[in-house]
Amino acid sequence: MHFLNGFVVPRATSAELRRYFYMLSFQRLDVYQRAIGFLALAIDIVAALPRGHAERGDQLIRSAESTVRNIAEGAGRWSRGDESKHYRIARGEAMESASSLDVLKLRKLVEPQHYERGIGLLEAVVAMLTKML
Repeated sequence: MHFLNGFVVPRATSAELRRYFYMLSFQRLDVYQRAIGFLALAIDIVAALPRGHAERGDQLIRSAESTVRNIAEGAGRWSRGDESKHYRIARGEAMESASSLDVLKLRKLVEPQHYERGIGLLEAVVAMLTKML
């Protein structure tokens, strides 16, 4: 057991504990971590797209980044209504990302394992945001 700032945290190194407590509050949210994971995957997917599909890739990146940004912005709001507004936007952007993945799959532009991982992350993000509303 480790103690840091009055918190008991089992099985963590001192460096991990310091990093955790220096993170901004939204960075600790599971939904934010999954959205960041999806954004990283989207970047890899877009990097592998053949020429001529920049617009599709750009749309995927924009919706993935918007999901991340709206989760962060919602977490930083003071009123419940303002917070919910940003979580709703993030949820819609995550769904848009899923539709972009569907288009890439239909056009055979995304590896099946990337598609499945991406949809899995987005399903989790949408479910978490739905509960947060």
